[in-house]
Amino acid sequence: MALTERHHQYWRTNLRITSVLLVIWFVVTYVVGYYARDLNFTFFGWPFSFWMGGQGALIIYCVIIWYYAHFMNKLDIEHNVHEED
Repeated sequence: MALTERHHQYWRTNLRITSVLLVIWFVVTYVVGYYARDLNFTFFGWPFSFWMGGQGALIIYCVIIWYYAHFMNKLDIEHNVHEED
């Protein structure tokens, strides 16, 4: 099967959104954890590093998963590769 320009555009868009979301995941997981002692401000009544480790990272992970699923559903419909009901 020969890939058309539309297939390449679909794949480039998929790789771009995956890359952006992986960078966000990396920053939330490793960068915030590495600089946790330097993040000395109160967030919702707790130190930011403590809140981020306990709740914030989990919330961001769920948002990343939801956003990826939502974005890919729209992209599938746009490129007519979605699953029929």
